[in-house]
Order: sequence, then structure tokens, then C-alpha cells
Amino acid sequence: MTVTVDAFRLISRAQGEYARCIDGDRIEEWPDFFEEDCHYRITTAANHREGLAAGVVWADNRRMLADRVSALREANIYEAHTYRHILGQPAVLEESDEGARSETGFLVVRVMRDGTTDIFASGRYLDRYRFTGDRASIVERIVVCDSSTIDTLLALPL
Repeated sequence: MTVTVDAFRLISRAQGEYARCIDGDRIEEWPDFFEEDCHYRITTAANHREGLAAGVVWADNRRMLADRVSALREANIYEAHTYRHILGQPAVLEESDEGARSETGFLVVRVMRDGTTDIFASGRYLDRYRFTGDRASIVERIVVCDSSTIDTLLALPL
């Protein structure tokens, strides 16, 4: 399969902006990276391999993502922390005029208020994007975490 430079460029830019949004504590903007009828799920590699659909986090539209942000800001109580995403280059797996499917490796480092820094999560994003003009928006993001153990402090989006 031949991948166009445009697909790689659009996905790379979307990935970078997505990570900067979360890492910069601008999570109110996070749902804007998704289509209205989207799917977002965080799961483990073992569950994904077994084809188990349940996820630690599950949302099937942008309103659910916005509700998650609202809960994080107004209702949930958790220790203050930030993330730093380290992203691999996206591998464009399939491409059409409307969009593409891609896989991108990630590492997320968590920084606590006291300065403690640890590796929080590693894994891969399995994405389906829609291209509109010069923008790639997420139709589906399955976050597949390498570890079968998910930290109970999974507050911020991955």
C-alpha cells in the first residue's frame, strides 16, 4: 500500500496537537479532536488480543467525552498531576479519500504535584481518522495499554 505524504502529515499533526492539549491541561479542548459520532476506549493488550470489547474507559460520542471532562473538573477528586506524552511516528495502515487507519506507539509519563515522575502507561493508539480539508479528526481511538494493570488514578485522558 502506498501512503500519501498528506495522510502521514495530517495524522502526525493531529497526534502532536492531541498530546499537547492533554499535557498542557487544556482538556476542555480534548473532545474537539473527535468526530461527533466517535468511539474512544482504553483497554489492555490482553483484552484487545482476546477481542473483549469492554474497556476501562468507554465513550461512543463526543458528548460523553465532554461529560468526562466536566466530571474531571467539577466532580471527581484526585491528586493533581500532569502527563507528558512521548509519541512514536504513526504507521498509516489503510488510506482512502475520506480518511485513514493508523497505529501509533505512546509512552505517558505522569508528574505528581510533589515532582515525583513515573512511567504511567505505554501502548499504542489504534485510530480511524476522517480527513476534512486540512484536518484529521478521530472517528475511533482504541488506546491499547501494554500492561494488564491499569492505575486507579486514570483520571486524565490518554
